[in-house]
Amino acid sequence: MTVAEGRSRLDEVYLRACAAISRLEPRDALDAMDHGAVIVDIRSSDARSRDGIVPGSLHIPRTVLEWRVAPDSPWRNPHVGGVERQLLLLCDHGCASALAAATLVELGFRRAGDVVGGFLAWREQGLPLREAPPLPDGLPGMSAPD
Repeated sequence: MTVAEGRSRLDEVYLRACAAISRLEPRDALDAMDHGAVIVDIRSSDARSRDGIVPGSLHIPRTVLEWRVAPDSPWRNPHVGGVERQLLLLCDHGCASALAAATLVELGFRRAGDVVGGFLAWREQGLPLREAPPLPDGLPGMSAPD
């Protein structure tokens, strides 16, 4: 279906992003962590403080994601690992993460994906959560996994 047939341009962009990435249900994402995947929490610090975090996730706010992940970025977070690592992005509801993960594919992370339904789905399925740690000093998105 094209824009003229009822879909918005945003719908089209979102569907293309979803087709370019691997989308894992929350339980599958938890299992993937046991095999080396890292959940990258792109939510705001406020959302993390309010709602909690996924233990072992790496917090890189959406506003600085590309700069903290790109292999050739001078502001890269060293805890991301190489482009072969599976990065699973987590946002509030699973939409922003799909768009952001598609960008990571363009940066060379062929195994980039997201968590379907985001943090809300993770929490609703009763998967592990904990309180967010205090905000670190320094640049946002440069901390080690929580």
